[in-house]
Amino acid sequence: MIERSADPAVPSDRRSAPDSVVALVEASTSVERQLIGDWIAAGGIATELGVGAPVTQLDLDPPAVADRLVGRHDDPLVVPVRVVWLPPERDGVRRTTFADFVLFNDPRRPNRLRQRRLAAKSPDRHLVLTGQPARLGELRANHRAAADGSGRPSATGGAEPFARAIVRAGTVALERAERAVIGDRYKVPRLVAEEILDSPEFLRRLDAIAVHTGAGSREVYRRAEKGLRELVAAQSRLVSDLFTQAMRPVHAWTWKVDSDASRLDELRRLNRRYPLVFLPSHRSYVDAFVLGDALARHDFPPNHVVGGANLGFWPMGPIARRTGTIFIRRSFGDDEVYKAVVEEYFAYLLAKRFNLEWYFEGGRTRTGKLRPPRYGLLNYLAAAIRSRRVEDVMLVPVSITYERLNELGAIASEQAGGAKEPEGLAWMAHYIRNQQRSAGHVYLRFGTPLSARERLAAHGDPLTPAPGPGEPVAAEAANLERTAVQRLAFEVAVGINEVTPITVNALVTLILLGVHERALTLGEVRRALEPVRGYIRRRGLPGGELDSLTDDHGLAVVLEQLSRAKVVTVYRGGLEPVYSIETGAHLEAAFYRNSAVHWFVNRAILELAVLAAVDAPPGEQLATGWSTAYRLRDLLKFEFFFPERADFAGQLTAEMLLVDPHWHERTADGTLGADILAELTGTGFMMAHRVLRSFFDAQLVVAERLAADPEAGATADRKQFLADCLAVGRQMLLQQRLHSPESVSTELFTSALKLADNHGLLDPSGPDLRARRLAFAAELRALGARVSHAATLDPANRPED
Repeated sequence: MIERSADPAVPSDRRSAPDSVVALVEASTSVERQLIGDWIAAGGIATELGVGAPVTQLDLDPPAVADRLVGRHDDPLVVPVRVVWLPPERDGVRRTTFADFVLFNDPRRPNRLRQRRLAAKSPDRHLVLTGQPARLGELRANHRAAADGSGRPSATGGAEPFARAIVRAGTVALERAERAVIGDRYKVPRLVAEEILDSPEFLRRLDAIAVHTGAGSREVYRRAEKGLRELVAAQSRLVSDLFTQAMRPVHAWTWKVDSDASRLDELRRLNRRYPLVFLPSHRSYVDAFVLGDALARHDFPPNHVVGGANLGFWPMGPIARRTGTIFIRRSFGDDEVYKAVVEEYFAYLLAKRFNLEWYFEGGRTRTGKLRPPRYGLLNYLAAAIRSRRVEDVMLVPVSITYERLNELGAIASEQAGGAKEPEGLAWMAHYIRNQQRSAGHVYLRFGTPLSARERLAAHGDPLTPAPGPGEPVAAEAANLERTAVQRLAFEVAVGINEVTPITVNALVTLILLGVHERALTLGEVRRALEPVRGYIRRRGLPGGELDSLTDDHGLAVVLEQLSRAKVVTVYRGGLEPVYSIETGAHLEAAFYRNSAVHWFVNRAILELAVLAAVDAPPGEQLATGWSTAYRLRDLLKFEFFFPERADFAGQLTAEMLLVDPHWHERTADGTLGADILAELTGTGFMMAHRVLRSFFDAQLVVAERLAADPEAGATADRKQFLADCLAVGRQMLLQQRLHSPESVSTELFTSALKLADNHGLLDPSGPDLRARRLAFAAELRALGARVSHAATLDPANRPED
């Protein structure tokens, strides 16, 4: 029932034999009470614990404990006891089924009549279980505040807080003992709200909020209790089992999950000491099911998944809450009480080593690559560590990558300005219908776990507890904390990218999107792929089923699958089939490409830097190349996760050495050499136009709108500004001033607007605003011309004779 101060391997009865035993009986029916009574009478406790002292039975209930145990002056051994009911074995596994649900028969919680029948005819379906025992004195020592009456005031006097603490300790001990029988995947928290509301530290914080806000203590307590009741996930083992069984076949038909079993085993061992926070990439509504099912198959306890209120509709909301989803209000502004409740709940779960999961991008990606992270929930996690209530938390970057995604059409429609379909029953039915089409592999990869405490400290977080309500916050400390959390989020994003595999569809769409208004034969696609695959091998990049692209048959299968998904179109009327991106499907194709585009960004920047350098005077070529590379890094910093400047320079140098192993000798005099372009094109491919053109084209649309209208981009009308960019972007596409429809995207325009804001181009009071906006647009037009030059050097853009 407690963590013992003495050696936990030594039972208390061996240190000093108790004179009496109190069995705290958790029984919901007379049948369970009789089974426990018979077991005790038959010497069950004596046999299990080696204690021969007389046993008194007492209900595991606060009033009974307060009345008959708390006031005792001796030191009995307290043993929690319950009956555990087990499902029948089905294919060697004890599990519930939908038949149990339809018949209102929960085999883990049978009704009284069924219990009586099972006890008589199927004795293997139940067992009497004891939790870790403790002496009453040990319980007093471990719950001193409650035992001293300093917890929540109660009408029944000072005994009730200690009684509630004993009941919680007994319940937790029984839960742990039961998990040893049924598995860790059934680890669920009990009496959470009650324990938090009994916490002296939390009550003191509520009192401080009441003083600071001028609200009454009872009103603050009532609001905190209401917030906890709506926040705490009421997990149910039955609902978890049934939901898993319902969703598993839906998704098993659609995808073949490819997960890293060895890394899961490592995480399982790590989880024995630390709580894990899984931070996955977010490409689909199905992400949580894919990850949850993989973890359940490896006997992880269920994650508490922090979800958005948009998925709280009936029946998904009540089901999700019972499978561990936490619905947090989207915004709670200056509500100090709700903020305290969220922080306390997070700290409680982490301190009890329950695992968490949330999607730190704040929503599904619309482009296929990682979105910039949101920091809110990481701030709560950091606060729990600073409070010293949590030793440490291990953050687990998770990459979930799909070969094909059936919901992609809706995502592309939103990017082109279409309305997002609201979640509800109709949406859910449509979603399930979509999952009936096979979509190949889904790759589940786990990055290197990050110690939150270690990484926050490394990034300068002082890790000091936060001041109380109304107390001043030191500006320097707050800035250090904010910066540390941001850098930690950056590390998580990099960790996700580092394990994201390059899928066959990502590679094929990379090739097809790089040829302008041309269809390629199967042979042309294969020849364009070969040097890129060689590049992937040389760098040792992770891939998924890329060997299937080595022969014409395997490549034809991939192209046919993309054709069935209406991403690629095939013309078969000539001498041989030719393949191109389906009209109107460029955003879908870009989504697949962008899942792996981060692996090729540095190569693309290198190409543009070299093209800028060769146009510079000989003595300035190397300096021009580096300044161009750093400028491109700056222009793309809201799209990709770049390291610090020195590390970026090292990565770019490594890219150049792949092109030319003699790079250092060649550039010793500050020039690049006359044959640098031949070295570059000799690798067999160019990446700049394939990887970066859509981002620069989107930036150009935003830049020209800002240059054309002095009032454009103001905070009050940014939604209208983005709508204008969509309309103007379509016009520029028709005028062939943009290369591809994938550039006309609200997500790309939003990032471009952030870039403009970062460069001071949205502040109407800034100096020379119009001139700087015009210069920005001119720079992007020049950059677009350089990207087009790179495209002409790509061997894939030279048609066969």
